[in-house]
Amino acid sequence: MFQKCFAGLLFLGCCVPVGLNASSEVAWQVTPKFKIDYPALQEVSGISRSKRFDNVFWVHNDSGDEARLFAINSQGDVIYPEFLPFHGQQPRSGRSPWPGHRIELAAHYDWEDIASDEDWIYIADTGNNGNARRDLGIYKIPLFNPRVIEKTRAFSYIPITYPGQQFFPAATWHYDSEALFIDAGQLYLITKHRVAGRIGTFEPGGNLYRLAGAESDRPNQLVQVDDLATLFMVTGAALSPDGGNLAVLGYRNLWVFPRPSTGDAWLSQPHQTLDLVPFGMGQVEAITWLDDQRLWVVNEAGAVFEVSLPGAVTPDAAQAP
Repeated sequence: MFQKCFAGLLFLGCCVPVGLNASSEVAWQVTPKFKIDYPALQEVSGISRSKRFDNVFWVHNDSGDEARLFAINSQGDVIYPEFLPFHGQQPRSGRSPWPGHRIELAAHYDWEDIASDEDWIYIADTGNNGNARRDLGIYKIPLFNPRVIEKTRAFSYIPITYPGQQFFPAATWHYDSEALFIDAGQLYLITKHRVAGRIGTFEPGGNLYRLAGAESDRPNQLVQVDDLATLFMVTGAALSPDGGNLAVLGYRNLWVFPRPSTGDAWLSQPHQTLDLVPFGMGQVEAITWLDDQRLWVVNEAGAVFEVSLPGAVTPDAAQAP
């Protein structure tokens, strides 16, 4: 399957000097890994490595799907309770394809990203292409073992609002988020910006918000903590296992920010940037860390690429805000 899907991309699995300034001697490594070969996963929009269960990655589809999650392993195989009358990638006589872990008391309007810790899974129903939604929020789901649990329920839905937005749509279309990450129990969102009134036309910039409250019966206003004018078309975010680096994914770039010495102004830190265009990744939508130096970047078709950092994230004066 790897050869069939990625024969034309094998040359990319080498070290190439990119990201910092022209005189830098560092190199990233980008390697095509596999394609998630499962028909029900048709438009992957989020991925998160489990911190409790070994070799488990949570994934979900973009808008238009049911309220469900899938779990895969590091080879891209779907994980499911095998004592139930279903099958995974390989059809089995008398069994139906695994439909995914149903999330009851939840609705899938526009799930855009997922984050998890040792106890909870968070799903961002925050897609807002037209910047007119008034029902944005984040589902909080108890972490479960995908090998023995068929379905679960959302413990809560945390409605969110953006500070300053009074009209739907607003005069500026800066209220769409496809990037969610969690840090020490606090949730953060990064926005993706469009030209007002033009859904298909994007403009540079991204704002970082912290979720300050978690009430389920009233809107929780986000708190803006940072912004960066050079972000573009942000589609995902993930914090490294040691908490030292924040990876932010866009259609064209991958940014890595070191932890601020104080506070949570992540986007104001000197950072490294990887240009994704030469690697032919397509429309990338999801990102997660394998360890503190390696990430998975996943496109909407389910193709998985492994990205290794060139080393410790060092200041880049040319790219510092």
